[in-house]
Amino acid sequence: MSAVPSPTDQLPPPPEPPAEPPAEQAPEPRPSRDRGVVAVLLTTAGVLFTVLLSVLSAVLELLLISVRIGGTLIGVSAVLALAGNLFIGWFAYRSTKRRLTVLPAALIWLAITLLAAGRTTEGDYLIAADNWVGWAMIGAGSLGWTIVGIRLVSSPPAKTLY
Repeated sequence: MSAVPSPTDQLPPPPEPPAEPPAEQAPEPRPSRDRGVVAVLLTTAGVLFTVLLSVLSAVLELLLISVRIGGTLIGVSAVLALAGNLFIGWFAYRSTKRRLTVLPAALIWLAITLLAAGRTTEGDYLIAADNWVGWAMIGAGSLGWTIVGIRLVSSPPAKTLY
């Protein structure tokens, strides 16, 4: 008996896949000087904006010291000082990724509020001795900056791209 050839016996063998060319390694990118300039400009803009926020926060809180409802001081200024300074400190660090950028905003806020606690040239006080809200505002705002500072000191450094 003779074997009957099957139709698949007459097909040519499948072609071999083409050999892959050896992978060439791309050259390592050189650090760009433009990236450093952009980083410095963004950091500077972040610090300036944070300082501006700090000044506006201090002025707004000083304006709201004497807010009353029904003749009673309500302390909205102290609450704004705490929340605002926590936000400004968070923003300063997140926008620049540098811990020391929080310091100028904190010092300017503290300088403005402490200067407001003193007597003006006309003999007036912006923060009167018998106004508990003014002193609570200074305490709560300072507490906010203290919390931000402790968080920054106790956290590991951020990884940066540059």
